[in-house]
Amino acid sequence: MVEKRNIFGVTRAALEEYFIQSGENPAKAGIVFDGIYRRGIRSFDALGLSTRVCGALSRDFEMTLPETAEALESEDAAKLLLRLRDGEYIETVLMRQKFGNCVCVSTQVGCSMGCAFCKSGQLKKRRSLSPEEITGQVIAVSERFGVKISGVSVMGIGEPFDNFGAVRDFCEIMCEPKGYALGEKHVTVSTCGIVPGIYEYAALPHPCNLAISLHAPNNALRDELMPINRAYPLEELIAAAEYFSKKANRRVTLEYVMLNGVNDTPEHAEQLCGLIGGRDFYVNIIPYNAADSDFEKSPRDRIMRFYDVLKKHGVGVTMRREFGAELKAACGQLRADYEK
Repeated sequence: MVEKRNIFGVTRAALEEYFIQSGENPAKAGIVFDGIYRRGIRSFDALGLSTRVCGALSRDFEMTLPETAEALESEDAAKLLLRLRDGEYIETVLMRQKFGNCVCVSTQVGCSMGCAFCKSGQLKKRRSLSPEEITGQVIAVSERFGVKISGVSVMGIGEPFDNFGAVRDFCEIMCEPKGYALGEKHVTVSTCGIVPGIYEYAALPHPCNLAISLHAPNNALRDELMPINRAYPLEELIAAAEYFSKKANRRVTLEYVMLNGVNDTPEHAEQLCGLIGGRDFYVNIIPYNAADSDFEKSPRDRIMRFYDVLKKHGVGVTMRREFGAELKAACGQLRADYEK
């Protein structure tokens, strides 16, 4: 018996091909996407297609979503712990922002990148997620909390470019005009620095935004904090990010988590300015969400001195709002506690 595919992991192009191979009009793919993503239909029979087509879809596809194991909610954030079909757990976070509701999704069960300050790095990678398991996080958040999703950050547990194919398909599903129709500029994929993945991402016809988890302005410090830097040092990483920026005509975000006494001095800020140069990058300063960690969150006065150095040098810089500390919103916290 042929195993059914999950419809939430199928791109419109793949579904059009399915209809062509079935001798059907490929335009039916748009009807399916509109039904399941825009109208929230959860039965093929309710799509308004012929009995023949609905029967074929029911035979070849399923509509299953991850099960919610735990849900936490505050005024500006919410978090779901989701149970997958094989019993593994993943986390996804809703951030309520002035410009809309953004979901931060995970791409793997655990992570093998081993960043020193990251909780999810302590949960070693067990497997990568399928496209439907990533898409399912967005749907689960939207349905659980009754919100319209206006943006997606691929910044949860896992390294997206270590699961490139699934992340590529997920982005395509999110940006599909008949689906969520978010548009490439409303989906951001964050990598810790897998350089070949950046070039592969840049080669896509319509890549979404790119963010680099930088967190250090020199190789010596980044080697300590992020083992990936030993394979792809800053010179190669910055060159790849600049290539993406020029090819996609898109500004690249450099994420920089502030670790007290580690990477947050004015000297570090000066080094970061030199690293950026005149490139079309901007820095997103992130207050550290410390939990069961040897690192501490930088005090606000140190963060502001760092911020002021960047501004003085004309570097674009923003400071991320703190979301959901009381919800254990840092990647991996809720799953780690749940599995204890």
